[in-house]
Amino acid sequence: MTKPTLRARLSYAFDNSLSRGPVALIGWLGAASAAVVVGVSLLVWASGMAPEYGLGELLWMSLMRTLDPGTMGGDVGAWPFLLSMFGVTMGGIFVISMLIGVLTTGLEERLQDLRKGRSCVVESGHTVILGWSEQVYSVVAQLALANANQRRACVVVLADKDKIEMEDALRDKVASTGRTRVVCRRGSPMDMGDLEITNLHEARSIIVLAPDDDDGDSSVIKTMLAITNHPGRRATPYHIVSEIRDPRNMDVARLVGGDEVELVLIGDLIARIIAQTCRQSGLSAVYNELFDFTGNEIYAQAVPELAGKTFAEALPMLEGSTILGIHPKGGAPHLNPPMETPIGPSDRLIVLAEDDDAITLFSGPPAVDEAAIHCHAPAEAGPERTLILGWNWRAPAVITEMDRYVAPGSDVTVVADLEGPSEEIARLEERLCRQRLVFRCGDTTDPDVLNTLGVETYHHIIILCYGDTLDPQQADARTLVTLLHLRDIGERCGHPFSIVTEMQDMRNRELAEVARADDYIVSDRLVSLVLAQISENKALNAIFYDLLDPEGSEIYLKPAGDYVELRKPVTFATVVAAASRRGEVAMGYRLGSLAGDAAQHYGVALNPPKAEGVTFSEGDRIIVLAES
Repeated sequence: MTKPTLRARLSYAFDNSLSRGPVALIGWLGAASAAVVVGVSLLVWASGMAPEYGLGELLWMSLMRTLDPGTMGGDVGAWPFLLSMFGVTMGGIFVISMLIGVLTTGLEERLQDLRKGRSCVVESGHTVILGWSEQVYSVVAQLALANANQRRACVVVLADKDKIEMEDALRDKVASTGRTRVVCRRGSPMDMGDLEITNLHEARSIIVLAPDDDDGDSSVIKTMLAITNHPGRRATPYHIVSEIRDPRNMDVARLVGGDEVELVLIGDLIARIIAQTCRQSGLSAVYNELFDFTGNEIYAQAVPELAGKTFAEALPMLEGSTILGIHPKGGAPHLNPPMETPIGPSDRLIVLAEDDDAITLFSGPPAVDEAAIHCHAPAEAGPERTLILGWNWRAPAVITEMDRYVAPGSDVTVVADLEGPSEEIARLEERLCRQRLVFRCGDTTDPDVLNTLGVETYHHIIILCYGDTLDPQQADARTLVTLLHLRDIGERCGHPFSIVTEMQDMRNRELAEVARADDYIVSDRLVSLVLAQISENKALNAIFYDLLDPEGSEIYLKPAGDYVELRKPVTFATVVAAASRRGEVAMGYRLGSLAGDAAQHYGVALNPPKAEGVTFSEGDRIIVLAES
């Protein structure tokens, strides 16, 4: 190879300088302007074309003519001087034109960079959402509610998606974020360099969403690896909340995240809620209110005044809240512990309240009407028949969870519009202990198929959305058609039955209400509520797990007549006392007369004032934490 010439080297250096962008171009234009101004001024001064002007005056005149071509209109003198000033002006026109073009191009490039969402976030104490899915809308909405009393709350969303598209989608689907600012940035959550854009090291909490694909868990785990093993990570632990779909990936995810990550097994979460809700009408409304940031929330808080008292003694002593359990220091939370359990000085109480500052002691607990308390033993449950219409990836978990609640000898029939997943069904049958599984292939929106099932013979009906094969709107449309056909069958045969309907889009809730759904589970929204709650309070993950675990205590809606006298005014303090004598915690009630009224929370009243009077009738339920 021949040695490059000086000209080639200079040309190469010039090309490299121009490639540096608008700043380099402006520098060269400035140098060109200076060369023209100085060169012409020296020429005029040295040649004596304008002896009345000094060199400094000539430099100033040349500079003004470069910046403002109209200035030369007032020049007078010999023709050589006028031609020299004309040359300076023409050079100025060229330079200014180029400068305007460079500035315009630079501004456009900068605006394009801003639209790409690649600038670094300068925030602290913010919440970072990594990834994009249908759940992001509910998560952002809930975080906005949680931060309603904060002055400078911020949520940063990082996803491999166009920044403008993300902002438009959030504006369309999230009604209002109040004081909370939402900042969108484009980048891969699995890339360490892109994570720097969100200023993770100053974030208060991090939520990792799984993408809507078949391998979402791998993306979540790789994102957690990128966070926890970042070379510039902070010394203090992160507060990360991640969702996992496949239980087989939980051990790997725990290994990667350690104590910094709170994992939510979303399929298991929804399956447990559906399995519990299908056996108790109205339970979905309880869970929705419990997980939502509006209304009452769960807190783990120390109440030193109750140290030394037993759990039963403490139950009636909080004025604006309901005690649900005890969280010992360094131990696992325990909902509805034995009534004689003492409260230690370092224990925190698990409390249901509207706000943490509402957890106050009674100066004197309300009186209990002993004469109104009943102690009826619950009737023993027999075998149950359940009909499941539809299929998705959560169906096996739903059936497995139901097997832990039903009495031996029960059966479950699945009807779905797909070829029988024979291998999966066979494996599922092997795991069932208390119920027999039957699978039938059929179109769940066909009334002829539904009429042949004998739906009136089933105790519980679950409609699962076809979320694996259809988009959310199509899946919900099929679910609603199935629900309407079932309602028609129920009216014709005069046999009302309880139906739990799984939906994907929260905006279809009103349609479900028109179709008179007894309970509906908006699966993605419930997961979003739980993720948002845990991101605000790390301790809630263990509490929610205990609440939904079949082992121990769960939420039940039991006949009010089993606790207190019907058609007689009683205080809720009396209900609390009646439940505690059965080893249960009363956390609210549901009035059957309001079960279809969305404006009245479907009759659900959680954490009512203990001094408040209420009269129960047939069909009303007491919401309790109990072991069975």
